Amino acid sequence: MDRGDSRKGYVRAKNDQTGSVRKRSIELERMTNRREGQYNTALDSMEDGTHESLVSEEKFIQSNSTKLTGAKKELYDHNPTLFFEDGVRKIDFVLVWDESIPSNISELADSKREIFESNLEKEGLQIEYVDTPGVALHFIKLHASDEVLRRYAEILKLRMPMKKVEQDVINCVGSTSMEFLLKIPGMLQFHNATNEIVSEVKSSFDRILDNFRPDPLLFPVKSQRFSAVYSRDKEYLFNVDDENFFTSSIRSRIVDFILKRKRFKEEIDDEFAFGIERLLTEGIYAAAYPLHDGSDHVEGNLRSLLRTEWTALNKLHRYQPLDYVKDYFGVKIALYFAWLGFYTHTLLFASIVGLLCFLFSFLSLPTNIPSNDICSGRFNVVMCPICDYSGDNSCDFWYLFETCLHSRAAYLFDNGTTVFFAVFMSFWAVLFLEMWKRYSAEITHRWDLTGFDHQEEHPRPQYLARLAHVTAKRVNVVTQTLEPRVPFWRIKFPAALLSISLILLLVSMAMATVIGVILYRMSLLASLSIHNDQNITANAMLITTATAAFINLCCILLFNRVYERIALWLTEQELPRTQSEFEDSLTLKMYLLQFVNHYASIFYIAFFKGKFIGYPGKYNRFFGFRQEECGTGGCLVELCIQLAIIMVGKQAMNTCMEMVLPMVFKWFNKIRVQTGMGKQPKESQAYRAQWAKDYQLVAWGSEALFAEYLEMVLQYGFVTIFVAAFPLAPLFALLNNVLEMRLDARKILTLHRRPVAQRVKDIGVWYTILDCLGKLSVATNGLIIAFTSDFIPRLIYTLKYSPDHTLDGYVNYTLSYFNTAHFNHTQQVFNATDSVEVCRYRDLREPPWLRNNEPNPNKYELTADFWYILAARLTFVLVFQNVVALVTMVIRWIIPDVPRKLSERIRQEAYFTNEIIIKQEMIRARGSVRGAQAARGDSTARLLRPRSCFETQNQPINDDGVLFKRSKSSCPRISSSKKVDAV
Repeated sequence: MDRGDSRKGYVRAKNDQTGSVRKRSIELERMTNRREGQYNTALDSMEDGTHESLVSEEKFIQSNSTKLTGAKKELYDHNPTLFFEDGVRKIDFVLVWDESIPSNISELADSKREIFESNLEKEGLQIEYVDTPGVALHFIKLHASDEVLRRYAEILKLRMPMKKVEQDVINCVGSTSMEFLLKIPGMLQFHNATNEIVSEVKSSFDRILDNFRPDPLLFPVKSQRFSAVYSRDKEYLFNVDDENFFTSSIRSRIVDFILKRKRFKEEIDDEFAFGIERLLTEGIYAAAYPLHDGSDHVEGNLRSLLRTEWTALNKLHRYQPLDYVKDYFGVKIALYFAWLGFYTHTLLFASIVGLLCFLFSFLSLPTNIPSNDICSGRFNVVMCPICDYSGDNSCDFWYLFETCLHSRAAYLFDNGTTVFFAVFMSFWAVLFLEMWKRYSAEITHRWDLTGFDHQEEHPRPQYLARLAHVTAKRVNVVTQTLEPRVPFWRIKFPAALLSISLILLLVSMAMATVIGVILYRMSLLASLSIHNDQNITANAMLITTATAAFINLCCILLFNRVYERIALWLTEQELPRTQSEFEDSLTLKMYLLQFVNHYASIFYIAFFKGKFIGYPGKYNRFFGFRQEECGTGGCLVELCIQLAIIMVGKQAMNTCMEMVLPMVFKWFNKIRVQTGMGKQPKESQAYRAQWAKDYQLVAWGSEALFAEYLEMVLQYGFVTIFVAAFPLAPLFALLNNVLEMRLDARKILTLHRRPVAQRVKDIGVWYTILDCLGKLSVATNGLIIAFTSDFIPRLIYTLKYSPDHTLDGYVNYTLSYFNTAHFNHTQQVFNATDSVEVCRYRDLREPPWLRNNEPNPNKYELTADFWYILAARLTFVLVFQNVVALVTMVIRWIIPDVPRKLSERIRQEAYFTNEIIIKQEMIRARGSVRGAQAARGDSTARLLRPRSCFETQNQPINDDGVLFKRSKSSCPRISSSKKVDAV
C-alpha cells in the first residue's frame, strides 16, 4: 500500500473522529446554555509531565454558549479563521507538520504525533484537524476548554482580577497619610489654597503631555482592579463567567505549558521523549505557535491598532501604549519595551549635555593655543622616526606641523568640558537606575507583579528529565512539592568547572584577537610611514586607527555567533531549575564574553597604548616590534575613533540585520507555504486562513529577547564607561534607540509569529549588570581623564610653569630631546636627513646635555615633573572616585526605591483584598445556612443577610451584589486613578 495513501487515510480518520466530537459538542451546547458538571480534578503531580483526565470527551469540549457576544463576536466578524469550524471555540494554538518531507510520513513520526496528540486530548485540549485535499501542510488547531484553563490557572498560580468593587473602596485605597495632616487646625485651608495653584500648574502640564501620550480614544486608560491568586475553591471572588476572563495571552501560556510537558512515546526508557520543543527539533512538527488577532493591515483588531499607533515612525513623539502591549504580548516583552522607552527618554538629557559640550569645544577650537602652535608653524620641530627600520625604505624624520589635523581633532574631545561631562554622566547613571527602580515599581504594581516569586515557577521540563534517574528528593519550601536534588559532585561541580574552563578559553581567544589587531596596527603604521605620499604619511596614525577599528568590528560580529551557541550549551549543562534561572545564567556568561569581545581593544587604547614604549634608542619591544605610540595630542582621539566605529557601526549593522533577516526568512517561509499548498487558488480558505498566514512568519525563539537586551546593555556600556572620550555617544545612542524601539515593535508585530506570553517580575539580572557598569564607569572615566587625556598635564603647566597661566609653550614642554648620534647601528637612519642632530619625542625625560652643553649623566631619565604629574594624576583619580561615590550614595539614600504613596497603596490594597475575601466567605457561609433554613421554612432566614464590616447598626442593610460599602464620611474621596505614563 502506498505510504501517501496511508497517511491520507489516517488524516481522514482523525478528521472524522474530530468531526463527530464537534457535532456532539454542538448538540450538547444546544441543549443547555449553562455549565454542566463540576470539574474538580486537580493535577496531582507535574514531575512526570503527564496527567490522565477522568472527564469524558463530551464534557470537556463544551463551550459557554452557542452564540458569541462582545469582543469575541467582533473578533469572529473580523476574521472567522481564528475559531474552530463551529464558530464558537477560539483557536489557542496551532501545530503544523509537512507531508512533503519523507521523514514526516514514516510510521515512527506518525506514532509520535498520534501519541502526543492523544495525550493532549486526555489532558483536556480540544483538537481540530484542517483537511484540505492536495495540501502537504497539515494544520492542527488546539483549544483549551474552561475546565483546563481553570485547572492550570490554579497550578500556575496565576493572579486574576477580582470582581469589581464599589468606587468608594477604590478611593479609600488611594488615601494616604494626608488624611491625618488635614486634621491639624488651619492645615485644611492651606491645603485648599495651595492645591488650587498646584492643580492649575498640573493641568497646564497635563495639556502639554497630552500631545505625547497615546490617543485616549484609541487606547482608553485601563482601570486598576484588585487581584488574587486564582483558586477553584474561591471562584466566587472572580468573574469567571466573563468571556474575556482568560485573555488570549493567558490561554496561549497555559497551552504552551501543557505542550512542553506531554510525552510522545509510550516507552519510559527515553527520559526526554516529551515536549513540543523536542518534536520541533526532530522535525516531527514544523511549527507550533499561537495566532495573531487577525491581519495587521485590516482594521478591527488590536494587532492592526498597534501597528498604526505604536510601530509607525510618525508616532515617535508619543509614549508607548504599554498596557495594551502587555495584553497582546505578555509581561516579559512589555517590560522590555518599558525599559527601552525609559532608557531612551533619559538619554535625551545626557545627549543635550554632551552635544553642548561638543559645541563648546568646536566653537573654542580657534582659541586653542597648542593646536594653533602646531598648525600655524610658529613652533615646528623635527620629530624622531615612528619606526626603526633601516635601509632604503626606512622611516624618516618628520615635522610636527604634519599632525595638525590630529591635534585639532584631539582638542574636540580633550578639553575642560571632559571632566564636567564625565562627572555628569556618573551622576546620570546613578539617577537612571534609581528612577528606573521607582518607575518599574509602579509598572509591576500596575501589572500585578509585586507578589511574584521565582520559586513559584515550575521546574523546566529539561531539568526534570535530566534528573529523572535521581532518587534523592526534597520538598520545595514554597510550592511544597517534591523535587529532585541535584548531586553536587557528580553534576553541578563538573558543569561549573566546564563552564569556567571554556569561558576562560573564549576570553583568551578574544584577547588573542586584540593582540592580532595590535600587530596589524604596528605593521600598517610602519608601512604608511615610509610611503612616498606626504598626505598619507601625515595621517598614517588616523588611517591605522580607523582600519584597525573596522577589522575589530568584523571580528566582534563573527565571535558573537560563536559565543552565543557555546554559552547556550554550557547553561544547559548546569541544569538551572527554572526558566528564569536559565536566562540569568545564560545572561551572565554571554555578557562576560561580549564584554571582553567589545571592550578589550578599547581598554588597550585607553590604558596601555603609549604608556610603556621607552624612548628613542631604547624602545620596549613586543614580538620584536616597537610598541605603539600616541600622537602629539594623546591617545584620546584614537580612543574616540575606536568607540565611534565600534558603537555606531555595530548599531547600524545590527539594525539592518534585525530587519533584513526576518524579511528574508519570511520570504522563504512564504515560498514553503505556497509549495505546501500545491495548486490551490490563493483566494481559497486555506490561503486566507490566519493559521496559514502566521505560518509564513518567522518563529520567535525563547532567547530572542535576550539579544535585544544584550545589544542595549552593551550600548549602555559605551555610553557610560568611556563617555569621557566620546561625549557624542549618548546622542548616537538616542538616535539609534528612537528607531530601534519602533523597528523592534514592527518586527515582532509583523514579521514574527505571536510569542507565548510569559510572566516576569523585573528585567532580571540585567539590572545587576547595569548597576555594575555604572560603578565601573566612575573608575574608568576617572582613569581616562587622569592618564589618557592631557587634562592633568595642562592643568599643572598652567598653574606651575606658565608665566601668564595659559598654554603658551605647552607643546614644547611635553616634548623631550634626543641626540640622533645615540641611535644604535640597526636603528640609524640613512636617508637624506643625516644632518639632523637632534629630534624630539613626546615624553618628560632629561635631555642628553646640560645647560652648559656638558653631557648629562642622567640623560633620558624621567624628570621630576613626570613624577609630580603622576602624583597629581593619582590624586585626581582618588578625589574623583570618592566625591562621585559619596554623592551617588547620598542620591541613593534620598531617593527611595518605591514611592511612599505607592508603598502605602500596596499595603492598603492587600488589606482590602483580605477584607473582600473575608466578606465573600461570610456571604457564602451565611447564604448556605439561609438556604438550608429556607428549605425547612424557617422564617428567621432573613435575619442572616450578610452585613459589611464597615456598616453600623443604624445603616440600612443593602444586599445589592456590591461586595461591601463604606461611609463617605469615614473615607476621604482621594482619587486613585494615578496614571503611569507609558514611556
